[in-house]
Formats: sequence, structure tokens, C-alpha cells
Amino acid sequence: MADKLPFEIPDSVRELAEKNIEQARNAYSQFMGMARQAQDMMAKSPLIPETAREVQDRAFRYAQDNIDASFNFAADLAKARDINEYLQIQTRYAQAQMKTYADQAQDLSRLMTEVAQKSQR
Repeated sequence: MADKLPFEIPDSVRELAEKNIEQARNAYSQFMGMARQAQDMMAKSPLIPETAREVQDRAFRYAQDNIDASFNFAADLAKARDINEYLQIQTRYAQAQMKTYADQAQDLSRLMTEVAQKSQR
């Protein structure tokens, strides 16, 4: 029985995926620019306490970091030449993001505790 060759992803499919990811990333960048402007305008409002602005800014930054990581992940997947490489990239991303999400949750929890303590004073 002959050994099975690993499934290879054709160059044309990888190139198309890379182009689509780049288009999506550009659209996302435009959206995030507008979202950042809206957030900056809200932050200038005297109705929003400084502590709320800190939490909002941190959450926005984490969301942006996570979406950027997802785009990088998609770009890496698009470059995978076979299913083994694809699965390795996916495993690395999942492990890294689990750690990142845990770190972000811990940081936001700490920040929220600080905000609650400041508001009690």
C-alpha cells in the first residue's frame, strides 16, 4: 500500500485567501479609525468619569489587539502549504490567545477593582 501524500493547498487558493484577508484588514482599519474617533469624542465628555474612560480605553485596546491577532492568524493560515502546517498554526494561535484572554481578563478585573475602590472614596 502506497503512503498517502499530505493534502497540499494550491498556490492559487492561498493567494486568493491572502488578498481577501488584506482587503478585510483594510476595511477593518478604516472602521477602527472611525471607532477610535468616536471613543475620543466620548472621552472628552464631562459626563464620563475618568475611571470609566480608563476601562473603556483598555477594553478598546484589548479588542483591537485581539482582532489584529486574528488577522495575523488568518494571514498565517493562508500561507499554510499543507494540512499539517495549517493545524500547527491553528494550535499555536489557540494556545497564545487563551493566555492572552486570561491575561486581559485578569488585568480588566484588577482595573475594575481599582475603579470600584476609587468610587467609594
